[in-house]
Amino acid sequence: MMKSKFHKKTFHFKLPSGTSRGILTEKHAWFIEIWEESNPSIVGTGECSIIPGLSPDFENFESYEEQLSKVCENLQIDLENWPSIKFGVECALLDLKNGGKGVVFDNSFSRGERKLAINGLIWMGDKEFMQSQIQEKIDAGFTTIKMKIGSIDFETELKLLQSIRAEFSSDQITLRVDANGAFSVDEALEKLRKLAKFGIHSIEQPIKAGQYEEMRNLCVNSPVKIALDEELIGVNQLEKKKELLDLIQPDFIILKPSLHGGISGCKEWISLAEERKINWWITSALESNIGLSAICQFVGEYKNRLPQGLGTGSLYTDNIPSNLIVKEGQIYLSL
Repeated sequence: MMKSKFHKKTFHFKLPSGTSRGILTEKHAWFIEIWEESNPSIVGTGECSIIPGLSPDFENFESYEEQLSKVCENLQIDLENWPSIKFGVECALLDLKNGGKGVVFDNSFSRGERKLAINGLIWMGDKEFMQSQIQEKIDAGFTTIKMKIGSIDFETELKLLQSIRAEFSSDQITLRVDANGAFSVDEALEKLRKLAKFGIHSIEQPIKAGQYEEMRNLCVNSPVKIALDEELIGVNQLEKKKELLDLIQPDFIILKPSLHGGISGCKEWISLAEERKINWWITSALESNIGLSAICQFVGEYKNRLPQGLGTGSLYTDNIPSNLIVKEGQIYLSL
């Protein structure tokens, strides 16, 4: 018989981090632990990570912890509408199965044999702050940079991209941008044309989610390849996933297990995308090193060579100690 419990931990950002949902200074996570009653010394651990305003299963602390309590009473409970908790439970069960040593998947990544390429993330902020981050990532050896846009004047953002291209060609530095739905439908195509001048690899979610026909039209006409992110949140039924991908036909989908159905939900999205020749990559939802390691191991199950969005382990002053290493634009386990 399995037993389980959970506890909450709050992490603190080294620097206030700007997102489309405001400035983040702290991050809340819950850790679920599962063990066999007959062998309590071996414990599997999983992280349930939320981003207020984005996570579809988080309204407030009270209702979230109420659901976690229900899960601990019954690990078979339906978690389709609770993706962050589902991810935590899945990881804890896999960790338990593999001996409770933080091994969620036994593969070349978890054995320290494989490195994953990742992008360097540029947080929203004023021009000087974003410029300093860009230089820092380039100095650190990143060859793929992802810049969040939509929080400052668009022309200023274009100048930041222009400053990168003045020094580095698209063969040297790959540029991704993430609009988090910041563009209006009327202005989106014109802005995409301006972005295209700088050899942009892709743009995440140029317009707000839920505008399927408008997003489809953008995918057809945009000179910049489009990736769906928020668009996938809350789409849990297999047929609904198929309908969305077949209608919009994006160039990429971007998956976060804590938002997109846990490990099993992401596996389903990946299978459907690959059937349709749609490329994909995975990013963290600002998990601590526990969740981040699990996501890296999940990516290690695939042969995907695109840079992933997994460079968030150094965000916190009080992160959980880990043997995850980020160096020269790659992440790996040092065993």
